[in-house]
Amino acid sequence: MSTMDSGARDSETTCGIVVVGLGNPGPEYSDTRHNAGAMVLEELVRRLDLKLKSIRSKARAARSGHICLAIPSSYMNESGEPVSRILKHFSASPESLVVVHDDLDLPLGKIRIKAQGGTGGHRGLESIVKRLGTDDFARVRVGIGRPPGQMDPADFVLRRFAKSERDEIALAISDAADAVEAIAGEGIESAMNRYN
Repeated sequence: MSTMDSGARDSETTCGIVVVGLGNPGPEYSDTRHNAGAMVLEELVRRLDLKLKSIRSKARAARSGHICLAIPSSYMNESGEPVSRILKHFSASPESLVVVHDDLDLPLGKIRIKAQGGTGGHRGLESIVKRLGTDDFARVRVGIGRPPGQMDPADFVLRRFAKSERDEIALAISDAADAVEAIAGEGIESAMNRYN
């Protein structure tokens, strides 16, 4: 049984953790590097046999017991407002937030858990920190690699994964979903010891 699926769905009044997967909305952005966080959320939703439903927080969300899952419906650079609304919707604090996102500074396919800290220049994280007024929330980072040659990183993150990369990113998405489950079931320190 998944550590996230307690069998007591929707029985608690508040979320133990709120997991948000970052990406851009619309089919033109699906399967792009910048949507790695949203892909992890979709994997978690699939594992838990849930359905994301639109909520009045500019997001699609689902819940399983004390775990709340959401994908903002805004563009990546505007993630702060919907994340703030998602937390309010679930009566949760920033300390319960886990943001899953792509990371240029990690090699393709690598994942890392971070308990809090800076944004590393990630525009989605910058928007969230600015809106929440704190960087005290956990992150699961999914490595997408660096752009080749002199390619602008802003263009690189909007590219789809090459055929030769698809197996590696699929494994990373699965690993990142496992890491979220470990955070939910064991706590952030134990999950960091296992995955970092």
